[in-house]
Amino acid sequence: MIYDEVKKFYLSYAGKKCVIGYSFRGREIFAFHVGDSFGKQFIAIYAVHGREWITARLALKHIKKGIKCGGGWIVPLVNPDGALRSQTKDPLWKANGRGVDINCNFDADWGNGRLNTRTRGSENCIGDSPFSEPETSAVRNFTLKIKPYVTLSFHTKGEEIYYEFNGRGDMRGAEILSKSTGYTVRRLFDSCGGYKDWCIQKLCIPAYTIECGSDKNSHPIKKLYKLKKCYNVLRYFTLNYGK
Repeated sequence: MIYDEVKKFYLSYAGKKCVIGYSFRGREIFAFHVGDSFGKQFIAIYAVHGREWITARLALKHIKKGIKCGGGWIVPLVNPDGALRSQTKDPLWKANGRGVDINCNFDADWGNGRLNTRTRGSENCIGDSPFSEPETSAVRNFTLKIKPYVTLSFHTKGEEIYYEFNGRGDMRGAEILSKSTGYTVRRLFDSCGGYKDWCIQKLCIPAYTIECGSDKNSHPIKKLYKLKKCYNVLRYFTLNYGK
């Protein structure tokens, strides 16, 4: 299971690391530092949706590769409960262990997305209030502590990059991500409550969502090589974005 993979990697990791919080069912949410500890820092999060657990393996690859410029934090498995359910019971499950879609639970026009619902289930449930879920609270608290200059969220699938929320966003970073991956930069409408949205609206920092893997693949993607266009994206982005 992917949670076990990430935990084993965490226990053996010699670099700076920490547990930023716990899932609804009590599983650790691990974070790994790469690069310089001084200066401005980024945050990259992965596996926010259960069925997108393959991005946690992408995170481990990014950690192993390291970066060439600056420093930051990688959170490989934001939603360990949802990932376990996808791997063992409901392959298409996106939500956390309480049936709340984590990427609808941040305080950014919360509840105003076109597909939002209050009914708990596999996807689109906004929760009882912004940050009602332990996973989103953990990511929020960690982000406020680190004060990153930029955040990246790795999802699947579609080979697209989103950079904007309610007319605000930094196109330059999206173009760098696009150059590295070959992915298309797009604007996303009628979607609210995501980590990217919150970072742009409330923290006033650039934030990006990278949808890894071709739409020709079916959820859940199980082979890491199908995300190979993203293998070097974090190294490339951190080298070029700060200039």
